[in-house]
Amino acid sequence: MENRRIGVLISGRGSNLQAVIDGIAAGRLEAEIAVVISNRANAAGLERARAAGIETLHIDHKRYPSREAFDLAVVAELKQRGVSLVCLAGFMRLLSAAFVEAFPNRILNIHPSLLPAFVGLDGQRQAWEYGVKVSGATVHVVTPELDAGPIVLQAVVPVRDDDTPDTLAARILEEEHRIYPEAIGIMLAGGWRIEGRRFIRRATR
Repeated sequence: MENRRIGVLISGRGSNLQAVIDGIAAGRLEAEIAVVISNRANAAGLERARAAGIETLHIDHKRYPSREAFDLAVVAELKQRGVSLVCLAGFMRLLSAAFVEAFPNRILNIHPSLLPAFVGLDGQRQAWEYGVKVSGATVHVVTPELDAGPIVLQAVVPVRDDDTPDTLAARILEEEHRIYPEAIGIMLAGGWRIEGRRFIRRATR
């Protein structure tokens, strides 16, 4: 894929954003972050981006009359910068159909569970409370339905008997940082296809 410009959307600390920045800097990920956009002005991830010399924008969702109006404003900024792939990194808003349609099969999200289990907020605590023996992280293509798109990569994290929600979340986060840059690279490399719900990579020798 020739265009390797990505846009990253955040709402908070931006640790997965940092993993992507570090992956690019280390040469593990061939990509350029064109812009980092946050709906929250005080998101710590904005400082991470500025420290790396990346353009940042704050677009306040509260200033727009509807979810779709906000989404279209974000889409316009991404399109203006020639972004080919949108990466959600702790972006705490459900995207409207209008946003998804603007980047069909070109939006990625990282979720702290083995989807389709434990969708929505605080997947790590959900898994811990349920008593599962394994949890993990999932990178998936975004669709209008919450945490329901085709799965690009997953990583398994065992749940220990002495775990707390916080210790489990910390180990899941380590796997998020590992697989998100890898999944972005897979998307940018092209050669994949989606059949039904299945994300199928080009065979490699």
